[in-house]
Amino acid sequence: VEGRVRLSKKVKNGLEFLKHKRLQRIKSESSSGTSYLINMMARSGGDALRISASCGIRLQGNAGSFSRSNDASCENDVFSKHKVDKFDTSDLEWTEKIPECPVYCPTKEEFEDPLVYLQKIAPEASRYGICKIVSPLVATVPAGVVLMKEKVGFKFSTRVQPFRLAEWDPDDKVTFFMSGINYTFRDFEKMANKVFGRRYYTAGCLSATYLEKEFWHEIAYGKTESVEYACDVEGSAFSSSPSDPLGSSKWNLEVLISRLSRLPKSTLRLLETAIPGVTDPMLYIGMLFSMFAWHVEDHYLYSINYHHCGASKTWYGIPGHAASKFEKVVKEHVYTNDILSADGEDGAFDVLLGKTTLFPPSILLKHDVSVYKAVQKPGEFVITFPRAYHAGFSHGKACFT
Repeated sequence: VEGRVRLSKKVKNGLEFLKHKRLQRIKSESSSGTSYLINMMARSGGDALRISASCGIRLQGNAGSFSRSNDASCENDVFSKHKVDKFDTSDLEWTEKIPECPVYCPTKEEFEDPLVYLQKIAPEASRYGICKIVSPLVATVPAGVVLMKEKVGFKFSTRVQPFRLAEWDPDDKVTFFMSGINYTFRDFEKMANKVFGRRYYTAGCLSATYLEKEFWHEIAYGKTESVEYACDVEGSAFSSSPSDPLGSSKWNLEVLISRLSRLPKSTLRLLETAIPGVTDPMLYIGMLFSMFAWHVEDHYLYSINYHHCGASKTWYGIPGHAASKFEKVVKEHVYTNDILSADGEDGAFDVLLGKTTLFPPSILLKHDVSVYKAVQKPGEFVITFPRAYHAGFSHGKACFT
């Protein structure tokens, strides 16, 4: 990507070594008879989510169907909630202490060329790791119309996310797995709206401040066992209609990513095959409290995410310059020593690469790690910068590219 920060050889080699080691272990485990669905590509605002057999999850036939073992204690481990002392969520005042990330409101003229505009704001915005851009162009063809009419027959499956905090030791790792349900966009919308209405007795939006506290209270103490999240779905919800101002602009992510892949200074042009989420955009369709875990983009790429429609989404972002400090806090205060002793010095990073680790940012605040917040609404882009760890959750039914 043009303008990417230059990484040291040591950092590059270290990252590749960890990924290589993890792939070797996955292959080894797979050969013992357990099937895995692994997707290692970086996704913006979503995740390649690791599927573990540690709790009896088996994938049979295809990714759209699954069965769980009859081990009652194992199922209890997946969904049951218990107090996790290291993640105290009884006092949620810390949610009001996280500063907002920069928000940019370009004019149509400034918005004309994405690469020029992003390079203009990068010196300031990159210091926060994450920023928000309010689009001056409005899509005239709704995302629902795109996914129901322009993309005839479009269906997707979701991943089930156990909605609880984990101790993050070798015997208690949260895993996300395929739901086995194929949804149309409208079917998922009906399901997500029903869940929201049953909980809050309203179809309207609630304040971001209220839902942020609700999320962290519910994940620790609430009755919600799991949520569904359609992530890493190939494609986008940008309209192909030439009369749609946003879809026909250079900010259509299908157009933008294709352009990036052809730039003379872009390393993406050297790729011989397409990589979903890197050379092609991906769709994310969420519901109330569907989440994306703490992660950094593979190879420390930038990410860009557009909110098409629905409820807001809360993001937490860490500046790239604070990444080492973030990793130190995760190793010393999130994972237990058992993980480090079992998998060596790189054990914590190996688990973090699984993209199923979610913990409250209060731990980062407590240990002086800079963290910023973005509440992304429809019509807004969120950019994350190289080596900027990020995580977050949806406030209700929503669609993103």
